[in-house]
Amino acid sequence: MKITHITHEAFQWPRKVPLQNGTQTYTHCGLSIVKIETDEGITGYGFSGPLISRDPFILAELFTDQLIGEDPLDTERIWKKLYNPKLVGRRGLSTRAISGIDIALWDIKAKMAGLPLYRLLGGARKKVPAYIAGGYYAPNKGLKELQQEMYSYIQQGVAGVKMKVGALSIAEDAARVKAVREAIGPDHILMLDANCSYRYHEAIQFARRIEEYDIYCFEEPVAPDDYDGMKKIAAMTSIPLAAGENEYTKYGFRDLILTHAVPILNPAPFLNGGITETMKIAALSQAFDLELAPHGDQTINVTIGAAIPNVSYVEYYPKEYDALWNESLDYRLTIDNDGTMSPTERPGIGFEPNYEALNPHRVK
Repeated sequence: MKITHITHEAFQWPRKVPLQNGTQTYTHCGLSIVKIETDEGITGYGFSGPLISRDPFILAELFTDQLIGEDPLDTERIWKKLYNPKLVGRRGLSTRAISGIDIALWDIKAKMAGLPLYRLLGGARKKVPAYIAGGYYAPNKGLKELQQEMYSYIQQGVAGVKMKVGALSIAEDAARVKAVREAIGPDHILMLDANCSYRYHEAIQFARRIEEYDIYCFEEPVAPDDYDGMKKIAAMTSIPLAAGENEYTKYGFRDLILTHAVPILNPAPFLNGGITETMKIAALSQAFDLELAPHGDQTINVTIGAAIPNVSYVEYYPKEYDALWNESLDYRLTIDNDGTMSPTERPGIGFEPNYEALNPHRVK
């Protein structure tokens, strides 16, 4: 089998209401797609997150020249060929571009095997516990509106919810955390995500203010490279830290793990190097008996969660986050009555683009 053609596509659409986390405001949603065709008629699709600049396409064209004629089943050899830090960078846009390609290659590999990708990768289980990510800052969203939003997620049967912190003062965000805990009750998990918005001493102050609300984890309290800050925070709070959304490749996760400060890792397959690298990150986490809670949309992550035994929860983005997302693919993931998600049994990653919905929003 040989790769004969590669297409890179991007789509973007505005949000009805801009959403804000601790450091950024999101006005648009989007999807970047890598389509790899082969001489045996099997086509693979990879997703690498929303468009943030034209640079990934410049890199993608460079990578395309290296891939035509390759056997798509040789995922290890291709990954090593593309990951050339001296020329294209060690992390960021280059790794994002590799991720989309790698996911498409694994889609081909699983389709050729006639298996859903979660089974090809290990098949640890058929159901994965889910939580709903929300609680963003938005215009006119006060405590009452925040409580209503988070309680509506709990009513869908999930184990818990995650909310944003870090954009307001410590006192104001502590009040928001208190309000959400009161809304969802004591029997559901509550996660916090600061998106790197604090300095370490501020994160310690905040953690001390909200420990009483039984927080499951405190995600990305400080900058991703502030490993020393993470160690200082972990030493001063009982709340477990989570991080990894902004780590890239097995090397970044190795360094994060060796802080011994972060028991919950958040790899993002569409950013950190794709399926090939995520499986190595998973092996590292298992060797240290750490918990994985993959970052990002549920499409790829439900596959990871079903393949790997130490994934605790998969993140689910509701229609309030992105109303078009469920329409952009040809299969819709939903939360089951028991609060879990199940991967599709279709061969491959289980999803292909729905161009009828996407084409009005085409950027490239």
